[in-house]
Amino acid sequence: MNKVISIIVSLAFVCFAFNGLSQKQTPQQYIAKWKSEAISQMAQHSIPASITLAQGILESGSGNSDLAKVANNHFGIKCHSTWTGETFIKDDDEKDECFRKYNDASESYTDHSLFLKKNRYKPLFELDLYDYKGWAKGLKKAGYATNPKYPNLLISLIERYNLTKYDTQSIIAVEEVKKDEIEPILIGELVQEEISMSIYHTINKTANLVPYIIIKDGDTYEKLEKEFGIRKRQIVKYNDLSKTHELVKGERIFLKPKRCKSKEELHFVKQGETMRDISQKYGVKLSRLYKRNHLDEGSQPKAGQKIYLRKNKKD
Repeated sequence: MNKVISIIVSLAFVCFAFNGLSQKQTPQQYIAKWKSEAISQMAQHSIPASITLAQGILESGSGNSDLAKVANNHFGIKCHSTWTGETFIKDDDEKDECFRKYNDASESYTDHSLFLKKNRYKPLFELDLYDYKGWAKGLKKAGYATNPKYPNLLISLIERYNLTKYDTQSIIAVEEVKKDEIEPILIGELVQEEISMSIYHTINKTANLVPYIIIKDGDTYEKLEKEFGIRKRQIVKYNDLSKTHELVKGERIFLKPKRCKSKEELHFVKQGETMRDISQKYGVKLSRLYKRNHLDEGSQPKAGQKIYLRKNKKD
């Protein structure tokens, strides 16, 4: 009797183990695992993260294919004449075709980006980074896949799993503000935890860690909203602008609220310099500058005047 029970328990354990091993990774799990890598590749090579993720899901079966599990190849890239690394043989369009094999799946992501730098894919990089439909159709046109439905399959995946959100998402977290620099947040005011990584603008920071960009030709509020996820009203508020202000090439635009104080102690006003100019230069709230220096809001300083950026000694 004990022997029978032992056999039953053993069989149950084997079945449980088999079921665990047979569980497949879902597309959502695949996205969660590889989204950061796709974003990183986008920043380095200007390939939409949404396209990379959709291709990864489609080509690897969400990481469940033999090619993905054994060869770490998530994009179905074949050996071709230039490949000198390890290989994996499997049937595809023809019997016993040669596929590239990688030590780690992240190598597959890098190789995918480099693979798309071939001349035949050059037209893709003339498209808008956010034109995922154009990219999907362009990949098929350039010969990435033979399936005539390939563009529609990619587009369907991108829209089903909202992959376009990763085209503007960042993997760079902004440093935490010191407690004495944090101000109450108005109810309903959207304050981002991260600033989107950009391939169009360099994200700089002031000495007190406020991120900003320099406006280029053709920049509009609509483009910045699409690129960084920051609404016009936020840009206007963060930068003390009027609602009718038009962006000008060369001006500094902050992507998050300015701080209450600067790392520097003082600023000596130059000829023609306004209080807003000083506010933008150091990333200090304009209202705080007026209050700290006992000036009426809207008034302007004189050349040579001393402006306190941290604490006024008269206080």
